[in-house]
Amino acid sequence: MFLRIFFAAIVLCNSLQIVAQPKRFSFTESKMGSPFSIIFYCNDSTEARRIAKQSFALTDSFVAIFSDYIDSSELSKLSASSGTNALPVKVSPAMWDILLQSKKAYEKSGGAFDITIGPLSKLWRKARKAKQFPDKDSVIKTKQLVGFNKIIFDTIHQQVSLAQAGMRLDLGGIAQGYIAQKVMDYLATQNIQQALVNVSGDIAVSGAPPASDGWTVGINIPEEADELLPRKLQLHHKAVTTSGDIYQFIEHDGKRYSHIIDPRTGYGLTSQRNVTVIASDCTSADWLATACSILSIKKAKKLVAQFSAAMLIGENKKGKLRFYSTKNFNTNYK
Repeated sequence: MFLRIFFAAIVLCNSLQIVAQPKRFSFTESKMGSPFSIIFYCNDSTEARRIAKQSFALTDSFVAIFSDYIDSSELSKLSASSGTNALPVKVSPAMWDILLQSKKAYEKSGGAFDITIGPLSKLWRKARKAKQFPDKDSVIKTKQLVGFNKIIFDTIHQQVSLAQAGMRLDLGGIAQGYIAQKVMDYLATQNIQQALVNVSGDIAVSGAPPASDGWTVGINIPEEADELLPRKLQLHHKAVTTSGDIYQFIEHDGKRYSHIIDPRTGYGLTSQRNVTVIASDCTSADWLATACSILSIKKAKKLVAQFSAAMLIGENKKGKLRFYSTKNFNTNYK
């Protein structure tokens, strides 16, 4: 009798475990002009839909703060306040946070990452749309509006001033990673322990999916939109971003100018390079990938080392594909 009861208890226990096995849920919406995907494991479909809805609402709230395409955004209003006689602007906690992180990125990268490139971004967007390369004088004149030292921080009152009229901030190299990380942080508060958030290639992951060593992430071959490198990343509790110019560039006199602008020269990058960075958080992965696209390979390696991050650079030189990586990159590369 005891053996039968014991056996019945084991069967009951096993069936409970099967019922409790979390299910995979995937949700995608268009955000910031690109697909925004969330994948996570949860026990209840109704709860999963609620969490996804809240995640997308959280994303919308950040877009309303950070977008430089929306005139009513907090960022656009801050840029519009620029000028020598402008009063300091009280900013939201999220704006203050991302501005401070951008300041750190600017300092650590030696000026390679600079969110004050907004006027240059606008100039080059217009050039790409019109397919007309800007003249040298226009670039020089616009570049005079750029410089992180022109942002004045009032740390006591959490206020910001843009000292020169015509300044314009562009958070494009950090905001998507920031939003991905904030959504991942929100999922953690909802007891979601196995998740992937993909904001147009800025990817944050938490715990590995069931019966897996990690989330599988592919890396594009430089200059190829659909072809991936044969080896894949296996990641958990990390973030990864790849920066490149697959879709956005302009050609002039046989050179291809990327949408990634070097704030020190005022021109888009001409090196055909993909930079993949793995970091502990998606905000850092995002801006590091941008900065390392601009820096020399030697300086890029030194920069990511400061953050215990890993990096792979794929560069197309005269039709030959070459790769450069930090020693710790292969730890995640299968």
